[in-house]
Amino acid sequence: MSRNTGEKTRHNQIHDWLSQVVEPVFAPDLEICDAHHHLWDLPGSRYLLDEFLDDIGGGHRVVSTVFVECSAMYRAEGDMNLRPVGEVEFVNGIAAMSASGGYGPSRVAAGIVGFADLTLGAAVEHVLAEQVRAGGGRFKGIRHATAWHPDPAIHNAHTNPGENLMYSEAFREGLSILGKLDLSYDVWLYHHQLSDFVELARSVPQTRIVLNHFGGPLGVGPYQDKLDEVFKTWSESITRLEDCPNVYCKMGGINMKVNGYNWHRRAQPPSSDELAEATARYYHRAIEVFGADRCMFESNFPMDRESCSYIVLWNAFKKIAASYSEEEQRALLRNNAERCYRM
Repeated sequence: MSRNTGEKTRHNQIHDWLSQVVEPVFAPDLEICDAHHHLWDLPGSRYLLDEFLDDIGGGHRVVSTVFVECSAMYRAEGDMNLRPVGEVEFVNGIAAMSASGGYGPSRVAAGIVGFADLTLGAAVEHVLAEQVRAGGGRFKGIRHATAWHPDPAIHNAHTNPGENLMYSEAFREGLSILGKLDLSYDVWLYHHQLSDFVELARSVPQTRIVLNHFGGPLGVGPYQDKLDEVFKTWSESITRLEDCPNVYCKMGGINMKVNGYNWHRRAQPPSSDELAEATARYYHRAIEVFGADRCMFESNFPMDRESCSYIVLWNAFKKIAASYSEEEQRALLRNNAERCYRM
């Protein structure tokens, strides 16, 4: 079997499974900025512009999106620290295709979040300058994931962080450089690390930070079958970020296997009502803590695609948001993301 055949088979299998649940688009006129998705072409997994357009083209009014790093298309040669610039170059090319208007009205990757090694400290400024150049006005910041857990059942982040990365002086110096350049920092961590993250966020008040995936509530390993206990712990920890005005919260990315809802094991995928019923407490708690002006919805596709379709996911988001004012709904669905990422 060729590489492309294998990719198509897996993609089509998921598509057929997701096609069992078909819903009309809820509130189709609401404009969306999808604040977090990926694009890649990896052995056994391809998710490029065509695949993403297939997902977002079901009727939701997606006007813009933000690409977030996933170690795709690094340069094969040259300075190791500059190799991640290749990812920005790759995505900026896709963004330019989308901006031509030839692929529909959505502006895919209008914002680009790349990767730079913050443990370079002040020296990271050179890498960031190269990414700004490569991004053609679309590069908005970086993500250096810190997700780490000692239990082997829990997959650590692709950046191979250690337990104490957030306490590294060089790492914090790198974060300060981001603030100096008005670039944002996306952070992916797990919920047991939130106390460490609070200290980190307070140490760099001038740097705009975006907490990915609610701060990573876990549902596997030692947290399996403990959804209520995890939510209680997470809810208490997240409260300490209320007085950190430099921190935004991305609401989404909790339908992955690591979150423990096990949607992917069902004969049929969940409906938007099922998603909302199972997870709404996270969204409402985040909005209570951060306010409706510091929260934004994210699809986290194609990662969350293994659990639900794009239409169903955004229907769930909109149904959860429906309890807020029209102004707050517009902020949560589009305006906050575009403001945070200076789009």
